[in-house]
Amino acid sequence: MGKLDGKVALVTGSGRGIGRAIAEKFASEGARLVINDLDADPAHEMVEALKKRGVDAVACVGNVSAPDFGDRFVNTAMSKFGGIDIIVNNAGYTWDDVVQKMTDEQWYAILDCHMTAPFRILRAAYPHIKALHAADKEAGRENYRKIVNISSVSALNGNAGQINYSSAKAGVIGMTRAMAREWGRFNVNVNCVAFGLIHTRMTSADANAGATVQIEGRDIRVGLNPEMLKSHAQRNPLGRGGTPEEAAGGVYLFCSPESNYITGQTIAVAGNLQ
Repeated sequence: MGKLDGKVALVTGSGRGIGRAIAEKFASEGARLVINDLDADPAHEMVEALKKRGVDAVACVGNVSAPDFGDRFVNTAMSKFGGIDIIVNNAGYTWDDVVQKMTDEQWYAILDCHMTAPFRILRAAYPHIKALHAADKEAGRENYRKIVNISSVSALNGNAGQINYSSAKAGVIGMTRAMAREWGRFNVNVNCVAFGLIHTRMTSADANAGATVQIEGRDIRVGLNPEMLKSHAQRNPLGRGGTPEEAAGGVYLFCSPESNYITGQTIAVAGNLQ
């Protein structure tokens, strides 16, 4: 029996990287999963890997920024599992530039992914969360549901070249605080995890080598210069960046029963590098 036994968890961006590690952690604690990725192959591969372990999982493929995604995502959970217990708004990417060079397209793409997408998902979830809470109350069950939004230390301190990302991630913290007040009456804990440098394909590749990922037909450069990675490790009290599994651990803290009286909070999973 895991601490999330039978819980239904929806995790965006869970075909790869941090999102995959979050889904793996939840699965190890007994959760059923709705897996999402921008691309079909990673999402379906993840679902199949979970099923081989006896985990009940389903894929909902697509761009979280699409206007209909929130409804599709939530409806996938309700159709497959008949409930929602955990939502993790994890999907994201960076598209950096200094303010004088940043285009409107860059600005809105990042805000849409990191703020508008979670908003739409939570809006779509509202009637189900309300109805599920009413059913729990009528049956005399005490059940706490969990929302975890993903922010960044860039929101807490700013980061040169990331006015769009820093602004969006700061907005996520405000969203978290507002939703904690709105949904407390439904026994929903809404919290936020702000990541520092976590080593994934989005951060670990050498940016000078021109590594890119394709998002909505755009080639977005990813990776950090090795000298920047070295500098980060030297400044971090723990002497290194984090792993996806360590990032997932921070999210899991807010999804465990021990967090039932914690809401509206933001913790940094960053090795104390602020």
